[in-house]
Amino acid sequence: MNRPQSIRTQLLSRLTWPLIVVVILDASASYFVALHYADLTYDRWLQDSAKSLAQLVKTKKDKLTFELPPIAVDVFRWDDMDKTFFKVESEASGFMAGDKGLPSPSIQSRGNEEPFFSDGDIQGQKVRIVSVLTTPTETSGDVLISVAETLNKRSGMMNEILLAVMLPQILLVCITGFHIWTGINRGLSPLNDLAKLISQRSAKDLNPIPDEGVPLEVRSLTYTINALLQRLGSTLDTQQRFIENAAHQLRTPLAGLKVQAERALLADNLDTMKPALEHIKNAADRVAHLSTQLLVLARSESVSHSANEFKAIDLIELARECCMDWVPKALERNIELEFDAMTTPVRMAGNEILLRELLSNLLDNAICYGNPGGHISVKIEPAFEPKLIVEDDGPGIQTKEADKVFERFYRIPGSRGEGCGLGLAIVKEIADRHGARITVGSAKQYGRGTRIEIVFQAQ
Repeated sequence: MNRPQSIRTQLLSRLTWPLIVVVILDASASYFVALHYADLTYDRWLQDSAKSLAQLVKTKKDKLTFELPPIAVDVFRWDDMDKTFFKVESEASGFMAGDKGLPSPSIQSRGNEEPFFSDGDIQGQKVRIVSVLTTPTETSGDVLISVAETLNKRSGMMNEILLAVMLPQILLVCITGFHIWTGINRGLSPLNDLAKLISQRSAKDLNPIPDEGVPLEVRSLTYTINALLQRLGSTLDTQQRFIENAAHQLRTPLAGLKVQAERALLADNLDTMKPALEHIKNAADRVAHLSTQLLVLARSESVSHSANEFKAIDLIELARECCMDWVPKALERNIELEFDAMTTPVRMAGNEILLRELLSNLLDNAICYGNPGGHISVKIEPAFEPKLIVEDDGPGIQTKEADKVFERFYRIPGSRGEGCGLGLAIVKEIADRHGARITVGSAKQYGRGTRIEIVFQAQ
């Protein structure tokens, strides 16, 4: 697992490294420019020295001579840092004077009198060489004068230039780096203050975080956190109400269960005990049904809209199997359960378990609250947006109650049955998880009753 990098490290890296690269490039450019002009200066000195020696080549009685007294040679060679070498050679006579081991170009290769600069080695030392071609007379032939010098002065000058250039650059990097460091610390201080403020808050304190004096970039973070705290507060309030309502709904059947159990204990014979046992069974069924619905509701809340939770299903096949499961209960109340759909599959993305619970709750409500001997119709309409329609010919839902019936634990006043008010709330929760729309109205084919239509998103 990769260790997370701090913002400070990333900012320092992204600001400091480009600065260092620019400084190095600037120092390199300055060094090479200085090297060029230093070479140009010392090359001119070598060229002047070679031309001075060329003036000493003369012709006497048609013979080339090079007259340089020993003391003049000592003066010419004198240098406290470098060694100087020279060589004079002619086309006719060959080597005339100087250092015979000094490398030089051939006279035939020099077709003009322009000075020729080159690098070479003599006596194990690297030297810079300039060669100048001169012709004392038309009949004397060409004479090549070469002068060389070691590179100590050049290297010393380059080191001085490099030191003079790099020291200010290094100082500039240090000063700039210090200001970058302090600037980053000041820029990150609002984040540190925000982290300290959040760490000191109580777990129950969901009030918005104050953003006075907070920079614009950090303010967007506080807005996001405040929005999250608001959603979290709403969720906790909803959960608290859910727990309170669930406890209240469970209290009633459990209290009845306790009373009937005490009544059964006081009975002397089985006939007296039977009514109490019947009530105990009914209360236990209500508690079991309520707990099942609570679990379904909790499961539907935990399912996200991600593709990992939804899979491709056939809505028609799912509805047909679910209706088959509810046929026995419909027959107990002499209710006709009708299923109407085409044979062509209707494909959609969804959670099969939750969609079964959705239709099961609709059928449970229709059977429990419908009239004995009545009718229930389940229809699938394939379209751009598939529709699931459940109709019954029961008492129906008034328009003013249409929005309330989807609230948790809400029951229409005066409604028969022993429901807990969670069936349609579960339907609404599952439909919302699938991005579906729900409408409640009167059954069209029966002229009365309830019609619940669920329109799924286009697949």
